[in-house]
Amino acid sequence: MRSAGFSRRNFLQFIALALAGLPLLAGCGAGRLPASSPPDYLMYVGTYAEAEAESIFLYRVSSTGALTRLRAEKAGPNPSFLALDSRHQYLYAANEVGQFEGAASGFVSAFGINQQTGQLTTLGRQASGGAAPCYLSLSPDNQVALVANYTGGNVALLPLAPNGQLSPAAATAAHQGSGPNRERQEKPHAHCIVPDPAGQFAFAVDLGTDKVVGYRLDVTRDQLQPLATPAFTAQPGAGPRHLTFHPNGRWAYLANELTSTVTALRYDATAGTFTEVNTLSALPAGFAAPNTAADIHVAPNGRFVYSSNRGHNSLAVFGVATEDGRLTLLQTMNTQGQTPRNFALSPDGRLLLVANQNSNSLVSFRVDAQTGLLTATGHTATVPKPVSLQIVPNFLAR
Repeated sequence: MRSAGFSRRNFLQFIALALAGLPLLAGCGAGRLPASSPPDYLMYVGTYAEAEAESIFLYRVSSTGALTRLRAEKAGPNPSFLALDSRHQYLYAANEVGQFEGAASGFVSAFGINQQTGQLTTLGRQASGGAAPCYLSLSPDNQVALVANYTGGNVALLPLAPNGQLSPAAATAAHQGSGPNRERQEKPHAHCIVPDPAGQFAFAVDLGTDKVVGYRLDVTRDQLQPLATPAFTAQPGAGPRHLTFHPNGRWAYLANELTSTVTALRYDATAGTFTEVNTLSALPAGFAAPNTAADIHVAPNGRFVYSSNRGHNSLAVFGVATEDGRLTLLQTMNTQGQTPRNFALSPDGRLLLVANQNSNSLVSFRVDAQTGLLTATGHTATVPKPVSLQIVPNFLAR
């Protein structure tokens, strides 16, 4: 018996007509699915600040580079370097002071992050093991924090609990020696310490001794075991400051503060040593005024390296050779502020944010994915003495 509605033949004809019309629907506005919007990010900003002042700030960074302040926190004096755990649940700060609890030491602060608001809750503080801690990093497994103490001339390892809390320093190591610059290299000045990508070694960059000191990193026993010889020795008077690894793990890049140069390095992951590939000035030809290099980062795609110049007040852009990591200077871009200390790239590599310490400003730049060159977005924000930036995906939007 046939119903008063569609027959089977009518139904099949209807389906065929509907399918035939799909391309038309796809080409019109009513049938087009909305394109996903570019992501925005969160950025924590560490500063130089007095003990009772707001000292860590949280910003939302839009895909255009626009900056919106979300929060300001009282996080103790001079949280001049920040580090986030890989799950973005905990934030750590190196509080760059010379005295803590009656000892010649700075301290490290731990904070829990509210995943709905980004608000920080203090989890505790521990002595950094030396005066003026200026750099902080975490092991890849988030089990330990590594601290470089500039004035103390040493490094320390602080165990981390699963709840983000810090334990007292379980290992410290003092550097030895000096360099030819009598004003800046009169003694060791540990300026950076980073783990290698595999978490097998830690490398401390010492401005005072012109060396990268290698340590075997044992997170199960909370140990830093010094290697017999330096992992790398820079040119005398170079004053190496910051080290960063290439995404492929085979190359690394060293910013030399006192000579304003960048050194490309080949990394031996078995021995924990580096070999120089080439060294280039981060300044344009003919610039002779005082300048010191500061921060250095590799683009997420591995094709470009960026470093900051204080004095010339610029960001140097280098191209990376695919065969050996060799550098070529491509651009020096004015940072639209004074004394660009640290800077950060967004996770997708499309934006670069810089902290201009002495002009109290944050400035955003657009990164050309093909050339690596920088263009100012026109977006800025005012922050007192910004120093350290940490950019992460916007977990508040989840």
